[in-house]
Amino acid sequence: MRPVLLQGHERSLTQIKYNHDGDLLFSVAKDKIICVWYTSNGERLGTYQGHLGTVWTVDCSPDSRLLASGSADNSIKLWEVGTGKCVQTWEFPTAVKRVEFSSDGSKLLAVTEKRMGHLGAIYVYDIRYGDDLSDQTDEHSLMITCEDAKPKAACWSFLDKYIISAHEDGSVTQWDAKTGEYNMSMEVHEFDTDISDMQMSPDRTYFITAGRDKTARLVSSRDLTTLKTYTANTPLFTAAITPRKDFIILGGGQDAMDVTTTSARQGKFEARFYHKIFEDEIGRVRGHFGPLNTIAVHPQGTAYASGGEDGYVRMHVFDKPYFDFMYEVEREAARK
Repeated sequence: MRPVLLQGHERSLTQIKYNHDGDLLFSVAKDKIICVWYTSNGERLGTYQGHLGTVWTVDCSPDSRLLASGSADNSIKLWEVGTGKCVQTWEFPTAVKRVEFSSDGSKLLAVTEKRMGHLGAIYVYDIRYGDDLSDQTDEHSLMITCEDAKPKAACWSFLDKYIISAHEDGSVTQWDAKTGEYNMSMEVHEFDTDISDMQMSPDRTYFITAGRDKTARLVSSRDLTTLKTYTANTPLFTAAITPRKDFIILGGGQDAMDVTTTSARQGKFEARFYHKIFEDEIGRVRGHFGPLNTIAVHPQGTAYASGGEDGYVRMHVFDKPYFDFMYEVEREAARK
């Protein structure tokens, strides 16, 4: 797997995201700029400029018409993907750490930080798709306040029935997506261990969390039970589920201030592949010279990309051995 190196940021990456069709890749970093790339050849199509602080998060609507970004300048901006025009800005009391469109694109959720006396919260906005994309509502349709632990990320579950949030104390919480009512909470990582990332499976019936306790957990969206645990030897900052193959990709390293030159030699900056069912590590991909902050998998499962503290995005297209790889027990099952 030869990587395509995408150089468009001057500072460390915070999130990367494929669009629904997988032909575009969006990347955001601490340099206030959003980049969009062609996944077929790694060419940069353009940038979206307007944020005044670190851009923490990005997501593209299912029809690839709108792009949402959340920033440390305490705002969400909604962009027209094709033109780069900013069509809406929502202001908040604190930084926005995660944005995500619902599966039909009709709603957008946002996670804001707990800071300066403000509690962390999850906001939901109704998104309008007319001829004029700037005709958006200023008011949120739902607000969920997280009284206890600070929320780090949130996702829509299957059929957009629940909103599931991950917190800095190692717990995940399920909320009713229509009313905002609290349903249940479950501790999935060691107590008081930060959950740094969560990503849904393609059908949204389960999700993966990455924690600083050096584990990633596969969790059911319906009842928040832990299905699988993947153990690494370094804190994990990101985790993704691959379509088509039963694999998990994990990325991490150390906190940037702890990084030394020996860390790279110890293999701490490699993307790790695990078998989703058997929980074994099956391979690694090296390349970054700093911790991996974010990983995204192509929606068709043909490629993946990683963004690092080193400011680079590395895009890998899977080759034939990746798709051919099987455990003996899987081969026997396939023969039957």
